[in-house]
Amino acid sequence: MLDTSDPAEIARRLAEVRLEHRDLDAAIERLAVLRDHDAHDDLALKRMKKRKLWLKDCIARLESAMIPDEPA
Repeated sequence: MLDTSDPAEIARRLAEVRLEHRDLDAAIERLAVLRDHDAHDDLALKRMKKRKLWLKDCIARLESAMIPDEPA
């Protein structure tokens, strides 16, 4: 993840992760449509879905990091 609190760096990384998430979503959809119940395809599909969930968590953390802390 990021060790910086620079909003520009966080925004750049967020854009990268969102793009990867979107690309992976499209790849999952293509594989799901084209697969013919091959065990290799099923394993690849599972791995892609797991990666997509991880990316979703990264997006949530990065969006949270973009919100400035407010004094109580």
